[in-house]
Amino acid sequence: VQLQASGGGLVQAGGSLRLSCAASGRTASNNAMGWFRQAPGKEREFVASINWSGGNAYYTDSVKGRFVISRDNAKNTLYLQMNNMTPEDTAVYYCAVTLGSVIRSTSQSYRYWGQGTQVTVSS
Repeated sequence: VQLQASGGGLVQAGGSLRLSCAASGRTASNNAMGWFRQAPGKEREFVASINWSGGNAYYTDSVKGRFVISRDNAKNTLYLQMNNMTPEDTAVYYCAVTLGSVIRSTSQSYRYWGQGTQVTVSS
């Protein structure tokens, strides 16, 4: 599976961005998918995960109520809607696919990774 993340950019605090992650090579519709992020000088951290059908999602505490993960299996695409953003959300955001169908929050559970898209939130 090849993953191509897009939608990053520069936004002011309080603004919104929508990230997309297009999967190709083979379908990821039977696999859970997720978003991670890595800020400068920090380790990569989990942001959100969604199960194979899109019926269940899980978020890290810092983004709950602000971010929404979703997927369109017909388009083989994963999304992350980010609202009310803060400078602490500044990072490179990565999409990833697990080998299973259920939600996972550890990076070791993910097999395929996208190249990352830069998100910068100015204060």
